[in-house]
Amino acid sequence: MGRWETVYETQDESEWRAHIHHLRATDKCIDWTSARLDTFCGRLMQPTTYRLSVFITNPASDHVESAPDS
Repeated sequence: MGRWETVYETQDESEWRAHIHHLRATDKCIDWTSARLDTFCGRLMQPTTYRLSVFITNPASDHVESAPDS
């Protein structure tokens, strides 16, 4: 179990591409195998949005407690 956490979001495509390129070259903390690059297409009244998210695991879900024996 876990959740998606937004790392970066913009509505400027060129800024988006430059930022992702910069992160890939310099940020060694991002696990790109658990990253999600989304493009939310704008419709009439809403602009297109570009978002980078990473999956954060929930350490509490890794440990399952069993009921005590009676």
